[in-house]
Amino acid sequence: LDQLHDWLIREREGLPDSGRSARAIDYTLKRWLALKRYLDDGAIPIDNNWIENQIRPWALGRKNWLFAGSLRSGQRAANIMTLIQSAKINGLDPQRYLKEVLERLPTAKQSDLEGLLPHNWRSRV
Repeated sequence: LDQLHDWLIREREGLPDSGRSARAIDYTLKRWLALKRYLDDGAIPIDNNWIENQIRPWALGRKNWLFAGSLRSGQRAANIMTLIQSAKINGLDPQRYLKEVLERLPTAKQSDLEGLLPHNWRSRV
């Protein structure tokens, strides 16, 4: 990465400011510390492919979400989509999870709500 950084600086010096290559190199150099952050911590992935794959289903339907009916309906839909995706990330079957949560919710105490979140979920079945 040090060699790449040096090369980018050398290449940038010979390019006009208005060129696409110059803008691309400037973009990379501005974010250089974040780009090489994964070298300092092995738990940090080199790319964000995993999260991109997690949000793809929702991003593909984004135009559909414009027609949720109202701002409040859109917020509700966003909450449900978040619960579905969180259930998937936590290895749960989203349909079964939501069914069980909706069955428990009417009788749940305020202190029980934290346990209904996907990352804390314990099925009774």
